Amino acid sequence: MATTVIMPKQGQSVETCLIVSWKKRPGDPVKIGDVICEVETDKATFEVESPAEGTLLAIFHEAGSDVPVLAPIAAIGKPGEKVEGPAATASAAPAAPAPTAAAPAAIPATARAAAEAPAAPGGKILASPRAKAFAAARGVSLAGIRGTGPGGRIIERDVAAAAVSRPAPAPAAGRGVTEIRVTGVRKLIAERMLASLATTAQLTLNSLADARSLQDLRRKFKESPEEHGLRDVTINDMVLFAVSRALGEHRDLNAHFLGDTIRQFDDVHLAFAIDTPRGLMVPVIRGAHGFGLRALAKEAARLVAACREGGITLDELTGGTFTVTNLGGMGIESFTPILNPPQVAILGVGSIALRPVPAAGGGADFVPHIGLSLTINHQAVDGAPGARFLQTLADCLSQFDLLLAR
Repeated sequence: MATTVIMPKQGQSVETCLIVSWKKRPGDPVKIGDVICEVETDKATFEVESPAEGTLLAIFHEAGSDVPVLAPIAAIGKPGEKVEGPAATASAAPAAPAPTAAAPAAIPATARAAAEAPAAPGGKILASPRAKAFAAARGVSLAGIRGTGPGGRIIERDVAAAAVSRPAPAPAAGRGVTEIRVTGVRKLIAERMLASLATTAQLTLNSLADARSLQDLRRKFKESPEEHGLRDVTINDMVLFAVSRALGEHRDLNAHFLGDTIRQFDDVHLAFAIDTPRGLMVPVIRGAHGFGLRALAKEAARLVAACREGGITLDELTGGTFTVTNLGGMGIESFTPILNPPQVAILGVGSIALRPVPAAGGGADFVPHIGLSLTINHQAVDGAPGARFLQTLADCLSQFDLLLAR
Protein backbone atom coordinates (compact mmCIF):
# COMPACT_ATOMS: atom_id res chain seq x y z
CA MET A 1 0.00 0.00 0.00
CA ALA A 2 1.25 3.45 -0.87
CA THR A 3 2.50 5.68 1.96
CA THR A 4 0.81 9.06 2.31
CA VAL A 5 3.02 12.08 3.05
CA ILE A 6 1.23 14.67 5.18
CA MET A 7 1.94 18.33 5.78
CA PRO A 8 3.82 18.35 9.13
CA LYS A 9 2.46 20.37 12.04
CA GLN A 10 4.82 23.22 12.96
CA GLY A 11 3.79 24.41 16.41
CA GLN A 12 0.36 24.96 17.95
CA SER A 13 -0.34 28.26 16.18
CA VAL A 14 0.44 27.15 12.60
CA GLU A 15 -2.70 26.09 10.72
CA THR A 16 -1.46 26.09 7.12
CA CYS A 17 1.86 25.94 5.29
CA LEU A 18 2.77 27.17 1.82
CA ILE A 19 4.51 24.72 -0.53
CA VAL A 20 7.46 26.69 -1.90
CA SER A 21 8.91 24.07 -4.26
CA TRP A 22 9.02 20.35 -4.96
CA LYS A 23 12.48 18.75 -4.87
CA LYS A 24 11.13 15.48 -6.29
CA ARG A 25 8.60 14.90 -9.05
CA PRO A 26 6.21 12.00 -9.73
CA GLY A 27 8.22 9.02 -10.97
CA ASP A 28 11.40 9.95 -9.06
CA PRO A 29 12.87 7.33 -6.70
CA VAL A 30 13.10 8.41 -3.07
CA LYS A 31 14.69 7.04 0.08
CA ILE A 32 13.76 7.59 3.70
CA GLY A 33 14.99 11.04 4.71
CA ASP A 34 15.20 12.44 1.16
CA VAL A 35 13.89 16.00 0.93
CA ILE A 36 10.80 15.93 -1.26
CA CYS A 37 9.59 19.51 -0.90
CA GLU A 38 10.23 22.84 0.80
CA VAL A 39 7.43 24.61 2.67
CA GLU A 40 7.11 27.79 4.67
CA THR A 41 5.03 29.19 7.49
CA ASP A 42 4.71 32.82 8.50
CA LYS A 43 7.84 32.27 10.57
CA ALA A 44 10.29 29.99 8.76
CA THR A 45 11.07 27.78 5.78
CA PHE A 46 11.65 24.08 6.38
CA GLU A 47 12.04 20.83 4.44
CA VAL A 48 9.66 17.86 4.32
CA GLU A 49 11.47 14.52 4.22
CA SER A 50 10.27 11.24 2.77
CA PRO A 51 8.89 8.84 5.42
CA ALA A 52 9.30 5.80 3.14
CA GLU A 53 11.42 4.33 0.37
CA GLY A 54 10.04 3.80 -3.12
CA THR A 55 8.80 5.96 -5.97
CA LEU A 56 7.05 9.29 -5.66
CA LEU A 57 3.73 8.28 -7.22
CA ALA A 58 1.82 11.54 -6.97
CA ILE A 59 1.73 14.99 -5.50
CA PHE A 60 -1.58 16.44 -4.37
CA HIS A 61 -0.74 20.16 -4.31
CA GLU A 62 1.54 22.09 -6.65
CA ALA A 63 4.06 24.73 -5.55
CA GLY A 64 2.28 27.89 -4.41
CA SER A 65 -0.52 26.00 -2.66
CA ASP A 66 -1.43 26.92 0.91
CA VAL A 67 -2.14 23.56 2.54
CA PRO A 68 -3.66 22.81 5.98
CA VAL A 69 -1.34 21.02 8.38
CA LEU A 70 -1.82 17.22 8.54
CA ALA A 71 -3.38 17.21 5.06
CA PRO A 72 -2.02 14.72 2.45
CA ILE A 73 0.49 16.29 0.07
CA ALA A 74 2.02 13.28 -1.74
CA ALA A 75 2.10 9.47 -2.03
CA ILE A 76 5.08 7.09 -2.15
CA GLY A 77 4.94 3.43 -3.19
CA LYS A 78 5.85 0.94 -5.87
CA PRO A 79 5.89 1.98 -9.56
CA GLY A 80 2.45 1.59 -11.09
CA GLU A 81 0.73 1.28 -7.73
CA LYS A 82 -2.75 2.76 -7.62
CA VAL A 83 -3.00 6.01 -5.69
CA GLU A 84 -6.14 7.34 -4.05
CA GLY A 85 -5.83 10.92 -2.99
CA PRO A 86 -7.10 14.45 -3.49
CA ALA A 87 -6.66 15.74 -7.03
CA ALA A 88 -3.38 13.86 -7.46
CA THR A 89 -0.82 15.07 -9.99
CA ALA A 90 0.57 11.69 -10.99
CA SER A 91 3.35 10.71 -13.35
CA ALA A 92 0.87 9.36 -15.89
CA ALA A 93 -0.92 12.68 -16.18
CA PRO A 94 0.53 16.01 -17.31
CA ALA A 95 0.83 18.69 -14.65
CA ALA A 96 -1.97 21.21 -14.60
CA PRO A 97 -0.94 24.67 -15.77
CA ALA A 98 -0.20 27.16 -13.01
CA PRO A 99 -2.99 29.67 -12.45
CA THR A 100 -2.51 33.16 -13.80
CA ALA A 101 -2.16 36.13 -11.49
CA ALA A 102 -5.76 37.13 -12.23
CA ALA A 103 -7.27 33.67 -11.56
CA PRO A 104 -7.47 31.97 -8.16
CA ALA A 105 -5.91 28.53 -7.76
CA ALA A 106 -8.24 25.55 -8.00
CA ILE A 107 -9.51 24.15 -4.70
CA PRO A 108 -8.43 20.53 -4.15
CA ALA A 109 -11.21 17.94 -3.86
CA THR A 110 -10.59 17.36 -0.17
CA ALA A 111 -10.77 21.08 0.56
CA ARG A 112 -14.07 21.30 -1.35
CA ALA A 113 -15.50 18.37 0.55
CA ALA A 114 -14.33 19.80 3.84
CA ALA A 115 -15.79 23.21 3.10
CA GLU A 116 -19.17 21.63 2.31
CA ALA A 117 -19.32 19.84 5.67
CA PRO A 118 -18.09 22.20 8.40
CA ALA A 119 -20.47 20.94 11.09
CA ALA A 120 -19.88 18.13 13.56
CA PRO A 121 -22.61 15.61 14.53
CA GLY A 122 -25.35 17.41 16.44
CA GLY A 123 -24.98 20.59 14.41
CA LYS A 124 -21.97 21.95 16.29
CA ILE A 125 -19.78 24.15 14.10
CA LEU A 126 -16.17 22.96 13.87
CA ALA A 127 -13.80 25.90 14.42
CA SER A 128 -10.36 26.38 15.95
CA PRO A 129 -10.11 28.32 19.26
CA ARG A 130 -8.30 31.17 17.51
CA ALA A 131 -11.05 31.33 14.87
CA LYS A 132 -13.73 31.49 17.58
CA ALA A 133 -11.91 34.26 19.46
CA PHE A 134 -11.35 36.25 16.27
CA ALA A 135 -15.01 35.86 15.25
CA ALA A 136 -16.24 36.94 18.69
CA ALA A 137 -14.02 40.03 18.68
CA ARG A 138 -15.20 41.07 15.21
CA GLY A 139 -18.85 40.19 15.74
CA VAL A 140 -18.72 37.70 12.87
CA SER A 141 -21.05 34.69 12.85
CA LEU A 142 -19.38 31.35 12.13
CA ALA A 143 -22.55 30.08 10.48
CA GLY A 144 -22.15 29.97 6.72
CA ILE A 145 -18.36 30.36 6.74
CA ARG A 146 -16.64 27.72 4.60
CA GLY A 147 -13.90 26.00 6.57
CA THR A 148 -10.59 25.23 4.86
CA GLY A 149 -8.89 23.56 7.83
CA PRO A 150 -8.54 19.79 8.39
CA GLY A 151 -11.91 18.05 8.26
CA GLY A 152 -13.65 21.25 7.21
CA ARG A 153 -12.76 23.04 10.42
CA ILE A 154 -13.05 26.83 10.28
CA ILE A 155 -9.67 28.44 10.96
CA GLU A 156 -8.68 32.04 11.66
CA ARG A 157 -7.99 33.00 8.06
CA ASP A 158 -11.52 31.87 7.04
CA VAL A 159 -13.05 34.27 9.58
CA ALA A 160 -10.67 37.06 8.54
CA ALA A 161 -11.68 36.60 4.91
CA ALA A 162 -15.36 36.72 5.83
CA ALA A 163 -14.84 39.83 7.95
CA VAL A 164 -13.18 41.90 5.27
CA SER A 165 -14.72 40.52 2.07
CA ARG A 166 -16.54 43.13 0.02
CA PRO A 167 -16.94 43.85 -3.69
CA ALA A 168 -13.78 45.36 -5.14
CA PRO A 169 -14.21 48.66 -7.02
CA ALA A 170 -13.55 48.61 -10.72
CA PRO A 171 -10.06 49.88 -11.56
CA ALA A 172 -9.84 53.29 -13.14
CA ALA A 173 -8.73 53.51 -16.72
CA GLY A 174 -5.07 54.33 -17.15
CA ARG A 175 -1.72 52.58 -16.95
CA GLY A 176 -1.27 48.85 -16.45
CA VAL A 177 -2.13 47.08 -13.21
CA THR A 178 0.00 44.39 -11.57
CA GLU A 179 -1.86 41.78 -9.54
CA ILE A 180 0.10 39.98 -6.81
CA ARG A 181 -1.39 36.94 -5.10
CA VAL A 182 -1.45 37.31 -1.33
CA THR A 183 0.07 34.02 -0.23
CA GLY A 184 2.59 32.59 2.21
CA VAL A 185 4.24 35.01 4.61
CA ARG A 186 2.41 38.07 3.24
CA LYS A 187 -0.99 36.42 3.71
CA LEU A 188 -0.20 35.27 7.21
CA ILE A 189 1.17 38.69 8.20
CA ALA A 190 -2.06 40.26 6.91
CA GLU A 191 -4.16 37.84 8.95
CA ARG A 192 -2.09 38.26 12.10
CA MET A 193 -2.14 42.06 11.94
CA LEU A 194 -5.90 42.12 11.45
CA ALA A 195 -6.39 39.64 14.28
CA SER A 196 -4.12 41.71 16.55
CA LEU A 197 -6.20 44.86 16.09
CA ALA A 198 -9.46 42.92 16.35
CA THR A 199 -8.69 41.07 19.59
CA THR A 200 -6.73 43.61 21.66
CA ALA A 201 -7.32 47.10 23.05
CA GLN A 202 -4.27 48.93 21.73
CA LEU A 203 -3.03 52.24 23.13
CA THR A 204 0.16 53.94 21.93
CA LEU A 205 2.25 56.29 24.09
CA ASN A 206 4.92 58.49 22.49
CA SER A 207 8.02 59.78 24.23
CA LEU A 208 11.60 60.96 23.62
CA ALA A 209 14.97 60.14 25.15
CA ASP A 210 18.20 62.13 25.13
CA ALA A 211 20.43 60.35 22.60
CA ARG A 212 23.78 62.05 23.28
CA SER A 213 25.15 59.16 25.34
CA LEU A 214 24.15 56.66 22.63
CA GLN A 215 25.80 58.67 19.88
CA ASP A 216 28.97 59.28 21.89
CA LEU A 217 29.41 55.59 22.69
CA ARG A 218 28.61 54.54 19.15
CA ARG A 219 31.34 56.86 17.90
CA LYS A 220 33.84 55.43 20.41
CA PHE A 221 32.88 51.86 19.49
CA LYS A 222 33.54 52.54 15.79
CA GLU A 223 36.99 53.95 16.65
CA SER A 224 37.90 51.19 19.15
CA PRO A 225 40.55 48.49 18.45
CA GLU A 226 39.18 45.69 16.30
CA GLU A 227 40.10 43.04 18.86
CA HIS A 228 37.60 44.56 21.31
CA GLY A 229 34.76 43.41 19.06
CA LEU A 230 32.74 46.61 19.48
CA ARG A 231 32.92 48.20 16.04
CA ASP A 232 29.72 46.50 14.84
CA VAL A 233 27.62 47.41 17.88
CA THR A 234 24.75 49.58 16.61
CA ILE A 235 22.36 52.07 18.15
CA ASN A 236 19.66 49.41 17.80
CA ASP A 237 21.78 46.95 19.79
CA MET A 238 22.09 49.53 22.56
CA VAL A 239 18.32 50.07 22.54
CA LEU A 240 17.73 46.32 22.82
CA PHE A 241 20.18 46.17 25.72
CA ALA A 242 18.44 49.06 27.51
CA VAL A 243 14.99 47.50 26.95
CA SER A 244 16.15 44.19 28.41
CA ARG A 245 17.27 46.00 31.57
CA ALA A 246 14.24 48.31 31.87
CA LEU A 247 11.84 45.37 31.64
CA GLY A 248 13.42 43.92 34.77
CA GLU A 249 11.83 46.81 36.67
CA HIS A 250 8.48 46.54 34.85
CA ARG A 251 7.42 42.90 34.74
CA ASP A 252 3.85 43.92 33.93
CA LEU A 253 5.04 44.78 30.41
CA ASN A 254 7.12 41.62 30.05
CA ALA A 255 4.00 39.51 29.93
CA HIS A 256 1.39 37.60 27.94
CA PHE A 257 -2.37 38.25 28.05
CA LEU A 258 -4.28 34.95 27.84
CA GLY A 259 -7.86 36.15 28.15
CA ASP A 260 -8.58 35.21 31.77
CA THR A 261 -4.91 35.11 32.82
CA ILE A 262 -1.93 37.49 32.68
CA ARG A 263 1.37 35.64 32.69
CA GLN A 264 4.33 37.79 33.78
CA PHE A 265 7.90 36.65 33.15
CA ASP A 266 11.11 37.13 35.09
CA ASP A 267 13.25 36.29 32.05
CA VAL A 268 13.26 38.65 29.08
CA HIS A 269 12.95 36.85 25.75
CA LEU A 270 13.32 39.87 23.52
CA ALA A 271 11.83 39.75 20.03
CA PHE A 272 12.85 42.30 17.42
CA ALA A 273 11.34 42.95 14.00
CA ILE A 274 13.49 42.89 10.87
CA ASP A 275 12.83 43.40 7.18
CA THR A 276 13.73 40.45 4.94
CA PRO A 277 13.16 39.53 1.28
CA ARG A 278 10.36 37.21 2.51
CA GLY A 279 8.71 39.94 4.54
CA LEU A 280 8.60 40.88 8.21
CA MET A 281 10.25 38.41 10.58
CA VAL A 282 10.59 38.62 14.36
CA PRO A 283 13.41 36.51 15.85
CA VAL A 284 13.83 36.19 19.60
CA ILE A 285 16.94 36.78 21.75
CA ARG A 286 16.31 34.31 24.56
CA GLY A 287 17.40 35.43 27.98
CA ALA A 288 18.35 38.88 26.70
CA HIS A 289 18.55 40.21 30.26
CA GLY A 290 21.60 38.00 30.85
CA PHE A 291 23.63 39.18 27.83
CA GLY A 292 26.33 41.80 27.94
CA LEU A 293 26.16 44.44 25.22
CA ARG A 294 28.77 42.85 22.95
CA ALA A 295 27.23 39.36 23.30
CA LEU A 296 23.72 40.70 22.70
CA ALA A 297 24.86 42.54 19.56
CA LYS A 298 26.52 39.36 18.28
CA GLU A 299 23.40 37.27 18.90
CA ALA A 300 21.17 39.86 17.21
CA ALA A 301 23.47 39.91 14.15
CA ARG A 302 23.36 36.10 13.97
CA LEU A 303 19.56 36.04 14.04
CA VAL A 304 19.29 38.78 11.40
CA ALA A 305 21.60 36.84 9.07
CA ALA A 306 19.66 33.62 9.65
CA CYS A 307 16.36 35.33 8.79
CA ARG A 308 17.66 36.95 5.62
CA GLU A 309 19.50 33.83 4.43
CA GLY A 310 16.60 31.45 5.16
CA GLY A 311 18.34 29.55 7.94
CA ILE A 312 16.19 30.65 10.88
CA THR A 313 14.43 27.92 12.88
CA LEU A 314 10.89 27.91 14.27
CA ASP A 315 12.23 27.87 17.85
CA GLU A 316 14.18 31.08 17.15
CA LEU A 317 10.99 32.81 16.03
CA THR A 318 8.71 31.90 18.93
CA GLY A 319 8.45 32.50 22.65
CA GLY A 320 9.04 36.26 22.76
CA THR A 321 7.82 38.16 25.83
CA PHE A 322 8.27 41.71 24.43
CA THR A 323 9.00 43.08 20.96
CA VAL A 324 11.06 46.00 19.62
CA THR A 325 10.61 47.35 16.08
CA ASN A 326 12.92 50.07 14.76
CA LEU A 327 12.13 52.31 11.79
CA GLY A 328 14.52 55.08 12.79
CA GLY A 329 16.98 54.18 10.05
CA MET A 330 14.31 55.13 7.49
CA GLY A 331 13.76 58.58 8.97
CA ILE A 332 10.54 57.74 10.83
CA GLU A 333 10.32 59.82 14.01
CA SER A 334 7.33 58.06 15.60
CA PHE A 335 4.71 55.53 14.59
CA THR A 336 2.10 53.14 15.97
CA PRO A 337 3.53 49.63 16.25
CA ILE A 338 1.00 46.78 16.24
CA LEU A 339 1.03 44.27 19.08
CA ASN A 340 2.22 40.72 18.62
CA PRO A 341 -0.31 38.79 20.77
CA PRO A 342 -0.22 37.33 23.34
CA GLN A 343 2.50 39.87 24.23
CA VAL A 344 1.06 42.92 26.01
CA ALA A 345 3.52 45.52 24.72
CA ILE A 346 5.69 46.46 21.76
CA LEU A 347 8.19 49.32 21.46
CA GLY A 348 8.61 51.32 18.28
CA VAL A 349 11.95 53.11 17.91
CA GLY A 350 12.16 56.22 15.77
CA SER A 351 14.98 58.29 14.33
CA ILE A 352 17.36 60.55 16.25
CA ALA A 353 16.57 64.22 15.64
CA LEU A 354 17.44 67.56 17.23
CA ARG A 355 14.88 68.79 19.76
CA PRO A 356 14.78 72.13 21.64
CA VAL A 357 15.38 71.94 25.40
CA PRO A 358 15.59 74.86 27.88
CA ALA A 359 19.12 76.28 28.14
CA ALA A 360 20.72 77.09 31.50
CA GLY A 361 20.99 80.82 30.73
CA GLY A 362 17.61 81.09 29.05
CA GLY A 363 16.53 80.37 25.52
CA ALA A 364 16.88 76.87 24.13
CA ASP A 365 19.54 74.38 23.11
CA PHE A 366 19.02 71.78 20.41
CA VAL A 367 19.82 68.27 21.68
CA PRO A 368 19.57 64.96 19.77
CA HIS A 369 16.65 62.83 20.98
CA ILE A 370 15.45 59.38 19.92
CA GLY A 371 11.74 58.73 19.39
CA LEU A 372 10.00 56.02 21.42
CA SER A 373 6.48 54.71 20.70
CA LEU A 374 5.06 52.13 23.11
CA THR A 375 1.89 50.24 22.21
CA ILE A 376 0.23 48.36 25.08
CA ASN A 377 -2.75 46.05 25.34
CA HIS A 378 -5.03 48.09 27.61
CA GLN A 379 -6.81 44.88 28.57
CA ALA A 380 -3.72 43.91 30.55
CA VAL A 381 -1.70 47.11 31.09
CA ASP A 382 -2.90 50.59 32.02
CA GLY A 383 -1.48 53.81 30.64
CA ALA A 384 0.39 54.80 33.81
CA PRO A 385 2.52 51.61 34.01
CA GLY A 386 3.30 52.04 30.33
CA ALA A 387 4.37 55.64 30.92
CA ARG A 388 6.56 54.60 33.86
CA PHE A 389 8.29 52.02 31.68
CA LEU A 390 9.02 54.71 29.08
CA GLN A 391 10.47 56.93 31.80
CA THR A 392 12.77 54.13 32.99
CA LEU A 393 13.81 53.33 29.43
CA ALA A 394 14.51 57.01 28.66
CA ASP A 395 16.74 57.20 31.73
CA CYS A 396 18.61 54.06 30.65
CA LEU A 397 19.19 55.46 27.17
CA SER A 398 20.15 58.95 28.24
CA GLN A 399 22.69 57.56 30.74
CA PHE A 400 23.75 54.53 28.76
CA ASP A 401 27.35 54.65 30.00
CA LEU A 402 26.09 54.35 33.58
CA LEU A 403 23.76 51.52 32.55
CA LEU A 404 26.75 49.55 31.29
CA ALA A 405 28.45 49.99 34.67
CA ARG A 406 25.61 48.42 36.67
